[in-house]
Amino acid sequence: MNNRREFITKAVALAAAATALPLLPASATPLVIPSLKGRKVLVTYGGWDGHEPAKWADYISSWLKDEGADVQSFNSLDPYTDKTLMSGIDLIIQQWTMSQISKEQEAGLLEAVRENGTGMAGWHGGMGDAFRNNTEYQFMTGGQWVAHPGGQVDYDVHIIDSKDEVTKGLKDFHLKSEQYYMHVDPNVKVLATTKFNGATNSWIDGAVLPVTWKKFYGKGRIFYTSLGHNVSHITGIPGALEMMRRGIKWAGASKYEPMEKWMSPVYKY
Repeated sequence: MNNRREFITKAVALAAAATALPLLPASATPLVIPSLKGRKVLVTYGGWDGHEPAKWADYISSWLKDEGADVQSFNSLDPYTDKTLMSGIDLIIQQWTMSQISKEQEAGLLEAVRENGTGMAGWHGGMGDAFRNNTEYQFMTGGQWVAHPGGQVDYDVHIIDSKDEVTKGLKDFHLKSEQYYMHVDPNVKVLATTKFNGATNSWIDGAVLPVTWKKFYGKGRIFYTSLGHNVSHITGIPGALEMMRRGIKWAGASKYEPMEKWMSPVYKY
């Protein structure tokens, strides 16, 4: 009787574990995602309040600390000018929509990524609609927001790279949020896309644009996703949240793992 009970208990536990991990198919090999443990992370937040920068900073800082990272959070861009601080940072996470960045602040940020190999990760307008006048910053991030037709709309996100560690095993998902229409570097490694309809702007009906990508700027890894207008717009969607967390971890390993071949030109020569 005890053996039978023990067998049933183990069977129930295994079934529960299987249903708790719906992101990977049974045949998939285990994911190798870099750890954030011990990583020195700088979080900067500010700019337009509509994207909940303070709320995002609290959420992401808490998660980073749970992952074992050493986190410093600032409601200022001044840390970018601190060479001593920036030389020791492994990962920068920025949530700073619109606004302006000084020449000195931008130079410090770009140098840390390009020369030191510091990774950078961000989402939505906090990274993709920051500092509209700074083209070198946009060269680093790989894209710039230009519109979100219809405001908050229902749309789908399609995972197009099932082999990359950031998206492997993830499924397409649906959400209601701002669907970002962006000008994008044609050489980024696109991981997920979205298709626009012509409900608001007839001339973009059927247009397919990147939602999530990774790239390099100099020695530094860059991860970006256009999702995340508000905190709940990612945390309420398991696939979106997992993709963002993996992307942050990938960027956080910038100084510790070899550079990947990322050029993926969309034009034929």
